[in-house]
Amino acid sequence: MTTAERKLIARSTDFRRVLLAWYHRSRRPLPWRLETSPYRTVVSELMLQQTQVATVLPYFERWMLRWPDFASLARAEASEVLAAWAGLGYYRRARLLHALAREVAATPSLPRTAAEWMSFSGVGPYTAAAVASISFGDRAAVVDGNVVRVLTRLVGLRSTFATPALAVRRVTDLAGALLNPRHPGDHNQAMMELGSQVCRKAAPACEACPVRSFCNSRGKAESIPSFVPRKARRETVDRILLIRAGKVLLQRHARDRTRLAGMAELPLAKSLGIDPEGEPLATRRRTIALTTYEERIHRAPAGLKVPRAVGWEWVKLADLPFAALAGPHLRWIGELKSKSDGR
Repeated sequence: MTTAERKLIARSTDFRRVLLAWYHRSRRPLPWRLETSPYRTVVSELMLQQTQVATVLPYFERWMLRWPDFASLARAEASEVLAAWAGLGYYRRARLLHALAREVAATPSLPRTAAEWMSFSGVGPYTAAAVASISFGDRAAVVDGNVVRVLTRLVGLRSTFATPALAVRRVTDLAGALLNPRHPGDHNQAMMELGSQVCRKAAPACEACPVRSFCNSRGKAESIPSFVPRKARRETVDRILLIRAGKVLLQRHARDRTRLAGMAELPLAKSLGIDPEGEPLATRRRTIALTTYEERIHRAPAGLKVPRAVGWEWVKLADLPFAALAGPHLRWIGELKSKSDGR
C-alpha cells in the first residue's frame, strides 16, 4: 500500500462525511433509487453494465411494469426476456438475470450478504456487493470502472494495468478501507455517482469535485488510470434482407451459443450460400468491445430458395418487436423494408 493510500485511509472519516453530504445533495433521482428493493437493484445493475443510464431508463421502467419481482420474472419464457432486452446489447446479461430470478424464487428467503449473493450463478463481486450493501446494509465495497477511476486518481496511482480486472483487484482493499460502515449502500452509490458525473474518464470536472482536497491527481487526472492499449479490429459482414408476404426471414442462434444465444438476426449471406454482388441496400457500422463491424445488407437474389434447416424463421413484420431480434437488426428492417421487393 502506498503512502498516499495510507494517508487517505487516515482521513477516511472526513472523506466519508464530505462524499456522503455531496451525494445526498447532488444524486440523480433514478427510479431504482427512488424505490429500492433487492430485485430493482439487481435489474438496474445488470442493465447498467456497459450501458449508459439514459439508454437503460426506458427499459427499466417497462421491465418493472411487466416483471415487478423475482417470482414474476422466474415464470417468464426465455424468448420473452430476450425480446424485452433487445436493444440493450450484451444479451448474456438478460440470460443471467432470468436464471438468477429462477434461483432466487426457489430460495426460502433472500440472502442478505454479498457472500451469500455470490453463491448464485452469474453473480460476481460487483453485483453481490451492490445488492447486499444497498438493500441490506452489508459492509461490502463495490468496485466498478467508476470506482477504480476515482480511487486511482485520489491516490495518484501511476501503474499501468494489463486489464480492468487487475485494476479492480489492485484497489479493492482500499475501497473496503474507505467504506462507510454506517451507510455502506449510500457510500457505494456515491462513489459510482462521483465517477460517472464528476470524475469522468474524459474531461473530469476537478474544480467541481467535492473530494478534491483529498486528491493527489489534480492537473493530471485524465492520464489516470492507465491501461495497456488493446488492438482494435475491423470486420465486414454481408447479410440478406428477404421479405415475402409480409414476413421477414431471420436466422435464430442456438441457445447454447456463447454470444447472442437464442437471439435472431438478419441472415448471413454465406449461410444462405450467397456471394453478394453489386451495391448493398445499406451499410451500417457498429462497434462491440474492440471490434468495429461493417454490416452490408443486400437484397435477396431472385428465386432464392431458403434451405430447410434449424435456425431459419419467417416472422411477420408486425411481430418483430416480440421476436427476440437483436436491436440494431430490428431498426435496420424498419428502415429498409420498403426497399425489399419480396424475392
